[in-house]
Amino acid sequence: MSIEDSGGQLEIGHVLFMDVVGYSKLLIDDQRELQEELAQIVRSTAAFRVAEDGGKLVRLPVGDGMALVFFNSPEAPVLCAVEISKALKNHPRIQLRMGIHSGPVNQVRDVNDRVNIAGAGINFAQRVMDCADAGHILLSRRVAEDLSQFRQWEPLLHDLGECPVKHGLRVGVVNLYTGEAGNPALPEKIRTAQEESAGAAAAAQPSARWRRRNFLIGGCVLLALAVASLFFFLAPRSEKSIAVLPFENFSDDKANAFFADGIQDDILTSLSRIEGLRVISRTSVMSYRGSKESHNLRAISKDLSVGNVLEGSVRREGNRIVVNVQLIDARHDRHLWANRYDRTLADSLGLQGELAQEIADALRVTLSPGERARVVKKPTGNSEAYVVYLQANQIERNPDTLLEDFKKAEQLYRQAITLDPNFALAHARLASTQVQIFHYYEPLDSWKGKAQTESDIALRLQPNLAEAHLASAQCSFWIDQDYARALQELDTAAHFSPNNADIGATIAAIKRRQGYWQEALRAYEKSQKLDPLNPNVVRNLLCTNTALRRWPEASRWAAQMRAMAPASLVAKIQSGYVDFWWKGDTGSLKYLLGQVPATTDPDGEITSCRWDVAMIDRNFMAATSALEGTPLAEVSYTNAGSTPKTFLQGCVFLAQGDTANAQKYFALARPAFEAAVQEAPESADRHANLGWFYAFAGRKADAVREGGRAVELKPESKDAYDGAIMNSYLALIYARVGENDRAIALLERLLKTPGAVDSVDYSITINDLKYRWEWDPIRNDPRFQKLIAP
Repeated sequence: MSIEDSGGQLEIGHVLFMDVVGYSKLLIDDQRELQEELAQIVRSTAAFRVAEDGGKLVRLPVGDGMALVFFNSPEAPVLCAVEISKALKNHPRIQLRMGIHSGPVNQVRDVNDRVNIAGAGINFAQRVMDCADAGHILLSRRVAEDLSQFRQWEPLLHDLGECPVKHGLRVGVVNLYTGEAGNPALPEKIRTAQEESAGAAAAAQPSARWRRRNFLIGGCVLLALAVASLFFFLAPRSEKSIAVLPFENFSDDKANAFFADGIQDDILTSLSRIEGLRVISRTSVMSYRGSKESHNLRAISKDLSVGNVLEGSVRREGNRIVVNVQLIDARHDRHLWANRYDRTLADSLGLQGELAQEIADALRVTLSPGERARVVKKPTGNSEAYVVYLQANQIERNPDTLLEDFKKAEQLYRQAITLDPNFALAHARLASTQVQIFHYYEPLDSWKGKAQTESDIALRLQPNLAEAHLASAQCSFWIDQDYARALQELDTAAHFSPNNADIGATIAAIKRRQGYWQEALRAYEKSQKLDPLNPNVVRNLLCTNTALRRWPEASRWAAQMRAMAPASLVAKIQSGYVDFWWKGDTGSLKYLLGQVPATTDPDGEITSCRWDVAMIDRNFMAATSALEGTPLAEVSYTNAGSTPKTFLQGCVFLAQGDTANAQKYFALARPAFEAAVQEAPESADRHANLGWFYAFAGRKADAVREGGRAVELKPESKDAYDGAIMNSYLALIYARVGENDRAIALLERLLKTPGAVDSVDYSITINDLKYRWEWDPIRNDPRFQKLIAP
C-alpha cells in the first residue's frame, strides 16, 4: 500500500525524531546553512533512500530539525540514526540529538494538500528525543525490546531507566551507541532526575521522634536561606570582586596582540596582590576572548561569580601606547569608572600599579601600606626588556604550551634579563619555566641548576615578590621533594599575592603527594573559585577523585572538563578512561577518540590510546592498524615521556603468544628505554619504564632490579601520588616475570591505596585487572580470581 492510499487510518510508524542542539542561538544564515547540510546528510543514508524509493517514508520539517516516519521496518530509523551519527563526525558544528519510537500514527493532509503525520507515535518519539543531549541516539523501551532479540543490536543497548518529560510524565529510554556512533555519556536530564530521586529517597519519611525537630530545623533553614540570599546581594564581598577581561588590540600591527595581553596580565597581577579583592585568574577570563558571550557582562558576572568587570583596549604605535579602560558593575550594568592613558612606552611601565590603585579606590578597597608598595612597584625600568618579557609571558601562559614553546619562552626571558639584569619578575618567571621543563618533560640536572639559580636571584632582587617565592616553592617541590620548605614558600607567596590561583593549586598538589587527600581536594576547590573556567584546575580535581576511586565524582569533573575544553585531547582521553575504570566499558573511550580527526595527533598520544583500547578489547588487528596509521617513531604513552612504537608493536605479538616476533620488535625498542635512564639516572619514572620493558622482554632479574629502583627513588612515604604508581609498575613486573606471590600481595594492597590509578596500563583497578591482557600470566591464579570477583 502506498502512503497516498492510506486514507488517514491508524497504522504503526517507526519514527526518528531529531533536532539540533543550540540551533536557536545561531544566526539566520547559519541556521539555513546548517539545515541544508543536515538534510543532505540524512538524504544520503541508505535507510532513507531505500524507504523513499519504496514509498515507505514521510519526512516532516519540525522546528530545529526533522522527523522521519518509516513504514517498512522497525530497524529502519535505527539504521538511519547510526548512519547519520557516523557522518556527523565530519560535521562537528552540527550537534544533533535523536529519539526513536514505534507507535500508532495517522496520515493527514495539511492546508497545502501535502501528506502529514500525526498521532501518539510522533509525540512519543519527540519525548524520547527530549531526554537526549547532543550526540545521543535514544530509543523507547518498546523499540529496544524489539531490537534486543537480534544479536547485532543487543550489545549496543544500554537501559537508562525513566526520564521525566512534559506534563509530569516519565518515559523509559535506552541509549544506543557503538564505538563509531552515538554518545555513551549519561544524559544530563536523566542524571539530574537520578540525583533528585536519590536525594528525595534519603530524606523521605523521618521517624516520628524527629518530625517535630525537622520541622523546626526546616524553618530555621528557610530563614537562613532567606538571609543568605539577601546577604548575597548586599554583602560587601560581592561588590569587591573583579574579572579583568582580555584587552582588545587596536594597533595597526596585529603582531602587537601580545602587548595588549601583557597590559591586561600586568593589571590582573597587580590587583591579585590586594587582599580585599577577589580577582579571577587569567586562564578563566581569557576564555572569553573572541566569544559571543564577551559582551554579555551579566552572564560573565554569573559564570565567574563576580560583581565587577574591567574592559580595556590597547593601541601601540611605535614608542607610544594608548590604553582605554572602563570598570563596570556587571550585575547592574552600570559604569563605575573609566579612564584613558596616552603614554610613551617608558612612561607606561608603572601603569599597571596606577590602574590597580584607581580600581581599588573605585571599589572602595583600602590598601595597606605594604600592598600599596607592591602594587605600584614597576616591574622594570627598561622598556625593551619589558616588551620581550611580555612576549615570553604570552607564550608560557598559553594553555596549550608544548615543550618547544616553553623553551622559546625560556630564551625570551633570558633576553629580557640580558637587557635588565635586575628584572626580578623575569628571573622568577624564567625559574618557573625551567622547573616546569624539568618536571614535565626533561628531568635533567642541567634544568635543576638553572631553575634554582634564577629563583635565588629573583628572591635576592625582590624579597616581597610573590612570583619569586612561588618559583622557589616549585624548585623545592619538584626538584628536592622538600614539601615543608615548599609549603613555607607558598605561604609567603600567598601573603604577597592572595589571589594567585597557581599558588593555591601548588599547595593542593603538595598535599596530595603528602597523602592528605581531603585537604588536597579542598585546596583545589578553593583554587577553582579564583579560576573557575580553568580546565587544568578541573583536571586536577578529576585526577584527585580518580586517585581516590570516587568514580561518580570523577565522571562529573570529566564532563565539566570536556565542556570547558571541547577540543582538548586530554579531556577526551581522561573522560574515556574514567568510564573504563568505573564500568569496565571501553565504549565511551572509543566514542571520544572517534571525535578526534585522524590528522590530529601531535605527540602520538591519540595513537597510543587507540592502540591501548584495542588491546583492552583484544582486537589485535585494530591495535596494529592504529600503530601503522602514524608516521611517528615514538608515541606519548607513559608518564616518563615518549615510547618507541616498536615496543607497542612487539606487545601486539606478545599478547597473541607470538614470542619470537615480539622479541624482534623489543630488540629495536631496547636502546631508547636504556638511553632514557642513562640520560636521567635519578628519574623514578624512567627506571619504572625500563623495568616494565625488561619484564615484557623476558629479562626477569633486570626487570625486578629496575622496578625496585623506581620504588626506592619515589617511595609512597615520600610521594603518595606518584609513589603508588611506581608500586603499580612493580606489581605488573612481578606478574609478568612469574613472581605471583609478590604480585598478588602487592595488588591486594594497591587496590585499597589511593593514587594507584592513571591513564595507561599500570593502573590498579578491578576493571584493569579484569580486562587487560598484561595480567594474563597470573589470570588463572585463584588468588587473582578472588581479587577481581564481584
